[in-house]
Amino acid sequence: MKTEKELSHGSIMQLGLGFWASKTLLSAVELGLFTELAKGPADAASLAQKLGINLRSAPDFFDALVALGMLGRENGKYRNTEETGWFLDKAKPSYIGGILEMSNNRLYASWGTLTDALRAGKPQKDQAVEDDAFEKMYADAARLKEFLQAMTGISMEIANRIAAQFPWRNYKTFVDVGAAEGCLPVRVATNHPHLTGIGYDLAVVRPLFEEYVNSFGLAGRIRFESGDFFKDPLPKADVVVMGHILHDWNLEQKKILIRKAYDALPTGGAFLVFEALIDDDRSKNAFGLLMSLNMLIETPGGFDYTGADCSRWMKEAGFRETRVEHLVGPDSMVVGIK
Repeated sequence: MKTEKELSHGSIMQLGLGFWASKTLLSAVELGLFTELAKGPADAASLAQKLGINLRSAPDFFDALVALGMLGRENGKYRNTEETGWFLDKAKPSYIGGILEMSNNRLYASWGTLTDALRAGKPQKDQAVEDDAFEKMYADAARLKEFLQAMTGISMEIANRIAAQFPWRNYKTFVDVGAAEGCLPVRVATNHPHLTGIGYDLAVVRPLFEEYVNSFGLAGRIRFESGDFFKDPLPKADVVVMGHILHDWNLEQKKILIRKAYDALPTGGAFLVFEALIDDDRSKNAFGLLMSLNMLIETPGGFDYTGADCSRWMKEAGFRETRVEHLVGPDSMVVGIK
């Protein structure tokens, strides 16, 4: 046991005031700071003018980002780091800022309702309480585009790892359920020329999906198929993928989707689920647990789960074997074989 002199409140304060750093980064993305600096280093005065922020706030804002490791500074001029220049420049296909834009525009305010959501056990935002929250979002073109870009941003590194790690040589066709812009189909098809794939999502997603896929010259190997995965059967394929999908739904709905994946596969086919899976001990993957709280805030019944949970649900649906593999960061995949 530590003595009183050995105790420190540093980690408590850092966590409790963590939103300071978070909002500083989110505001930088909103202002287009990293995209501007991709054009070249700039001093505080010229950078403030280009971004439309007051000179009083500029030095502390930019220097805070230096201290947080998001910017570099040399001879009075600010520049992107290698990471922010690659991942937060909107002009690059590697841009992952969509998820941060969505966090800034919606999730940041939503998390202010966490205490009330914990007490009530349900979302405290009107739009999230409604059963058709996804339909409403998909009906708004601007919100839809923001959401799909966010999904591309959060999935890019994971898609690259799945393309490299999963034994695609054993299969010929795949379908990505809830494909959004098509990040995963593009990464998989690019790395495995023998494969053909389907992106499955609501019809309104088609033009954005096809634009993204066509930009990689893959229209001949990846096609879009529209449908509602609760109302319609899933397309047949050797591999069915659901990434960051199951956690949106309650347990009954999760099991329905797993069964639909089983029905879409041939014997020997594979069902690949990836999420920020909570570790089985529920004590290490803080991101997965916080994501589950995010589902509490954002959805009527969604929650995140462990690899053991998902394996059990797959076996209940009829899958003969399952395995859990770590991917990257907080994300892992569960693979079920029919």
